Amino acid sequence: MNKQLKLKIHESLAAVLPVSLIVLALCAFVVPVDLSTLCLFLAGAALLILGMGFFTLGADMAMMPIGELVGTHLTRTRKLWLILAGCFLIGVLVTVAEPDLAVLASQTPAVPDMVLILTVAAGVGLFLVLSFLRILLGWSLPVMLIVFYLLVFILTRFVPSDFLAVAFDSGGVTTGPITVPFIMALGLGLTAVRSDKNAEGDSFGLVALCSIGPVLSVLILGMIYRSGDASYAPLSVSAIEDTRALLAAFGTAAPEYAKEVALALGPILAFFLVFQVLFFRLRRRALAKILVGILYTFLGLTLFLTGVNVGFMPAGNELGRRLAGLPLRWLIVPVGMLIGYFLVKAEPAVLVLNKQVEEITGGAISQKVMMAGLCVGMAASVGLSMVRVLTGVPLLWFLLPGYALALALSFFVPRIFTAVAFDSGGVASGPMTATFLLPFAMGACEAVGGNILTDAFGVVAMVAMIPLITIQIIGLVYQFKTRHAGPDAPAAQAQEADDVLELDAGPEEDAQ
Repeated sequence: MNKQLKLKIHESLAAVLPVSLIVLALCAFVVPVDLSTLCLFLAGAALLILGMGFFTLGADMAMMPIGELVGTHLTRTRKLWLILAGCFLIGVLVTVAEPDLAVLASQTPAVPDMVLILTVAAGVGLFLVLSFLRILLGWSLPVMLIVFYLLVFILTRFVPSDFLAVAFDSGGVTTGPITVPFIMALGLGLTAVRSDKNAEGDSFGLVALCSIGPVLSVLILGMIYRSGDASYAPLSVSAIEDTRALLAAFGTAAPEYAKEVALALGPILAFFLVFQVLFFRLRRRALAKILVGILYTFLGLTLFLTGVNVGFMPAGNELGRRLAGLPLRWLIVPVGMLIGYFLVKAEPAVLVLNKQVEEITGGAISQKVMMAGLCVGMAASVGLSMVRVLTGVPLLWFLLPGYALALALSFFVPRIFTAVAFDSGGVASGPMTATFLLPFAMGACEAVGGNILTDAFGVVAMVAMIPLITIQIIGLVYQFKTRHAGPDAPAAQAQEADDVLELDAGPEEDAQ
């Protein structure tokens, strides 16, 4: 167990270190910040590394096994109403438990926190039900995505501008470190209802559909809810005079986040224990492993949230404000792209997704390829977001053509790449985006005198959109290479192509 934990902490160190070095370089040579902000950032980075290590180990030991066990036993009941009710309940529980949703809600002045959280949770629960029906009935994922995104963009015509960016950001932050491992493992369990060769590939796409539900639900909320004071309160950095004050800043915040995580994980733990008594009846050793995994998840998320909220959020806001205040304010675009490129590696759910993609595809889509695609997509999305902050270009001017291109690509790439791409969009926009990039955009928006709700909000939506295009382009290139591989092509490449096409094969391709 110690070796596994050391490995996880080493992986998180490799993920967080590049971002930390970039911020340090900016603070040293480009935009000097006060020592309070820098000390909070460095201490937050240390907690972030430890938190990611504990969390990813906990996800492997508990969250994913629980999700797969629940999905498998729900399908064994063969009672459709029970499966659908279970999916809706699970969707609501894991969404309420999602830490990045709470972070977004706390930064959104247009609507009370709990109203936004419950609205988003209902959207996820409903679309998790639709996701199971897709697996059961074999519905086409691209067709479902087109129908629902078309509905989303139609509703944007009837919603106040203050709600638009928040609605699209809600879809991104919903799929974070708790939701992704649980829902993806649940999908693997639910595919037990089918025995055909495409069933395992269809387990992907749940995150994609569950990212649409919050957008629709918040848009509907915007049509019927009349917000009060939508003014934005700028972030403030506590003065750090000595090491005692630094420890006090984190020590005061840690119990609050521990309470939030406990309240979030409590319903999931209770849900698991009920299933354990009624259905699972796991042996002591297996049960103990899952309970220890939940403990690791609790500890990891507490450290993670304390680090990013106390250390990363103020640093992101201050950096954005100072960069946008420079005479050459356009520098914020390449700097934002550089930060985005490395920041995605620090998203906990990204590591979970990449590992599961590699396992499901038999190594045909490697973790390295997935990470490269996500890094490029993240850099592009953050760069475009900074352009939007500086110019005030409406969010829909980017989202409409972006989603149109992503949906068009879905008809030309293997289905597994489409499902993975749309899952990746939700996963890339996790707690690091909500706690660093969003405050970064807010600080920049303050510096240029823009509208926070319409210009700064939406960065999460942009981060969620661009990977849909980049991952599918990878799939398009991969498909082209495998189809045109000659007899001298390496055996390994041919085997990888067979793995992907076996998951993707349908009647049309078999005929070809």
